[in-house]
Amino acid sequence: MTALLVSEYRKFTSTRLWWVLLIIMAVYMGMTAGGLAFSYTMSPSQSGPPMDPSRVPEFVYTTAASLGYAFPALIGVLAFAGEFRHKTISPTFLATPNRTKVVLAKMVSALPMGFIYGLAGTAASVLAGAAILKLNNLDPLLGHGHTWEIIARSVLALTVWLVVGVALGALLTNQVAAIVTLLVFTQFIEPIARITLATTSWGENVAKFLPGSAGDAIAGGSLYSAMSTGTLLPMWGGVAVLLGYAALFAIIGRATVLSRDIG
Repeated sequence: MTALLVSEYRKFTSTRLWWVLLIIMAVYMGMTAGGLAFSYTMSPSQSGPPMDPSRVPEFVYTTAASLGYAFPALIGVLAFAGEFRHKTISPTFLATPNRTKVVLAKMVSALPMGFIYGLAGTAASVLAGAAILKLNNLDPLLGHGHTWEIIARSVLALTVWLVVGVALGALLTNQVAAIVTLLVFTQFIEPIARITLATTSWGENVAKFLPGSAGDAIAGGSLYSAMSTGTLLPMWGGVAVLLGYAALFAIIGRATVLSRDIG
């Protein structure tokens, strides 16, 4: 099993795509977090009612976890869908006929790469956000233990998202379909659903179990929660829900698509 884990991890790093997307994510998250921090520094007359200063970390430093989780999820999707696209899945299954073991190995080997994405995205958000706050003579709260807890939880959330991506790739092995589904759901369908569902009491209870809400719960907050768009689960509730989605995708994928003969 160790050899299989090492082999699957090397597949993540064998192409340039992982670090290209990593750089794009870091730059994008830094710019976004800087913009959010700047909006906080604006006067109340320009930006609306002032936010509680204690919620600045939740609002700014979780930018990657709340808005950039599609990047690690995308790398995860390609772990399976990319192999089907480039016809390398057949040698993989020939080397390891137990396909369940392959699925598990891909999901476990995704953890180090997820940590790298979590660290890069969160660091970019914190560095840019804290710099903007400091330049505007506002306390970035980096001396507070709660802030570092939020930062660590953001890294954890992004790590789990890469595992979810791998599981989704096991279910949707067509690379184009998997990428389009991931981006449409995370960037359009779920944000709209969260905002809409939060307007009713029953909808708010449903919204907290959506994948993005679960990721925000792990991170300890997000842009959505800072705007009071619904409530979140406890951290470990978020971990359980997001890993539950990963398990569900992986089980269905293994029982359907991955049980067929690979041509």
